[in-house]
Amino acid sequence: MYPIIFEYNGFIISSYGLMLMLAFLICNYLLRKYLISINEDSSTADDIIFYAAIGGIVGSKIYYIIEENKLYETYVAIINIFKGLFTINFELLASGISGFGGGLVFLGGLIGGMLSVTYYIYKNNMNWLETADWVAPYLALGHSIGRIGCFLVGDCYGKACDLPWAMSFPNGIPPTLEHVHPTQLYESLFGFLIFLYLIVVRKKYYSQNNLNKKGFVMYEYLFLAGLLRFLVEFIRVNPTYAFGLSGAQFISVAMILLGTVFMKININHLNGKH
Repeated sequence: MYPIIFEYNGFIISSYGLMLMLAFLICNYLLRKYLISINEDSSTADDIIFYAAIGGIVGSKIYYIIEENKLYETYVAIINIFKGLFTINFELLASGISGFGGGLVFLGGLIGGMLSVTYYIYKNNMNWLETADWVAPYLALGHSIGRIGCFLVGDCYGKACDLPWAMSFPNGIPPTLEHVHPTQLYESLFGFLIFLYLIVVRKKYYSQNNLNKKGFVMYEYLFLAGLLRFLVEFIRVNPTYAFGLSGAQFISVAMILLGTVFMKININHLNGKH
């Protein structure tokens, strides 16, 4: 594949880093447009995306460190970043960024990003459910774009198979000459379909000014994104734990349950049930 898009004198732009940046920029642009369309301050999008980016990167790295026991490697990468900045050593800086940027886990990023944005919401006395509905479709889109980066790097692929579209990743992380499921593309495609569905759902709920449906877009995102990851994990190469499930599947189950339970509570409330 194409793990490196550009390299000059020790400075490297990775395909994953580029797609991650594009994901944040595109989602920021679309969120700004949406906020303008509902007569909200478009600059709020910049703040939300900023908090989501910081919390997402930190959360995804923490998840990776815990799952892969990479604390020392991450420490070295951070030291190299600061050394590179203070000594104006671009090669050392690039090495640090590459080391720190490697090993970012989406589900950890989702948790970290949501916690960070939640802090921003409450700090600014905003409505959490409404803000979550603003953002939910772009979580799916950002994930879809990010998975293209995984595909270009040759990471996060699946188990061996003999399907016509199976692929090998000789320069992947780790390399494989076997033909495997391109699970990155599965998640990218279905993530994009979830994005389109949530855009339609959000327009339906809010065009009818149905305040009782606040939060439903986020609940549906949690259910659909959790279900997608839960199913894809069966053809991913990840360690399994209790009941033969991976760590990502346990988090996915939690997402599915949260989405389902909160939708059920709201529906019961709308129907006058307690």
